[in-house]
Amino acid sequence: MHKPSDRLNRLAESATLAMARMSRELKASGKDVIALSLGEPDFNTPEFIKKAGKDAINNNFTHYTPVAGLDDLRDSISNKFFRDNKLKYSKDQIVVSTGAKQSLANICLSLLNPGDEVLLPCPFWVSYSEIIKLAEGVPVKIPSSVDNNFKVSPEQIKNSITKNTRMFMFSSPCNPSGSVYTKNELEQIAEIFKKHPKIYIVSDEIYEHINFTNEHYSIGRIENIKDRVITVNGVSKGFAMTGWRVGFIGAPLWIAKACNKIQGQITSATCAIAQKATEEAMRSDPKKTTLKMKEKFLSRRDMLLKELNNIKGIKCNIPEGAFYIFPDISYYFGKKYGNTIIKDANDLCMYLLNNCYVALVSGEPFGNPECVRISYAASDDKLLEASKRIKNQLAQLN
Repeated sequence: MHKPSDRLNRLAESATLAMARMSRELKASGKDVIALSLGEPDFNTPEFIKKAGKDAINNNFTHYTPVAGLDDLRDSISNKFFRDNKLKYSKDQIVVSTGAKQSLANICLSLLNPGDEVLLPCPFWVSYSEIIKLAEGVPVKIPSSVDNNFKVSPEQIKNSITKNTRMFMFSSPCNPSGSVYTKNELEQIAEIFKKHPKIYIVSDEIYEHINFTNEHYSIGRIENIKDRVITVNGVSKGFAMTGWRVGFIGAPLWIAKACNKIQGQITSATCAIAQKATEEAMRSDPKKTTLKMKEKFLSRRDMLLKELNNIKGIKCNIPEGAFYIFPDISYYFGKKYGNTIIKDANDLCMYLLNNCYVALVSGEPFGNPECVRISYAASDDKLLEASKRIKNQLAQLN
């Protein structure tokens, strides 16, 4: 009899990866599936970064590196933090990991004890809650909706804090809503945490370079809380380097050392070749490197919003960053197609996948069960065709 651990049984499968798997299975059977489920830029890594990776191979950077990353890379990340974010992290306060997901896992495993609560403003990236559970913490969801641009208020945060609260974890720009917290909003949130010195703030800024407001502000800049902020970032989104698997943190020194210790017993350092490529990315001007990609995503956002807003029952905010739209589709709950009843967003996603071959992700694992996530990291033609299929298929529900 197979008996996995209780720890494994507590975890849900990644919703985004699950939908990607089902899409691949349908494609393999010959179906024309348009997959708008994964959070991956449909751009190639810039040539100068790829060249740095090739040079690393030719120069024999093929050996183990320090667990926290190569010194030169951590120096370049330190400079990036100050140049782009006005954050002062020394080389020793930086830990490079195998993607930002591992960075988040390191943080949770380093800081959480069983029963510690982590505040999650909804919507949140699907892996946050599962990583917290893996570390034996308790995710505490703070609700939001399309009506307030998927942002939580300081009052909501204040009312969610208990004696067991250990951490506040959020992303800006947000995956999946594209919402961006302004400097003023972050300062108001910081005022709450000034009164709670035992709570740590994890700021996931992986989408900072895909920000249509042109005003990315890091909460770690705020004086009275900066010694409790862990800034998480990486190269997957802004530099189209998803497969290189490099993420990193800037953190108080003792937390960086703790994450280094955890990582040293699990993966050790990430790939040396990827580290050298990332070093080159960190030294580049992000405005020049990412500008064309950001402009294209903005154009696609506007195009897809126009299409979705012409579909009855779909309610959208205007995403300010990332490359997703997170519409409220609850209008369709309770409607039928033959013997199929749409009870929730999961049902709606499966209905669309199986009938018009468009893959979306339910908003339930993001904390908003009334929504679906649509990635516009796809060509204009695919986005227009997907919109047409969705509109026609939804029209058949009654």
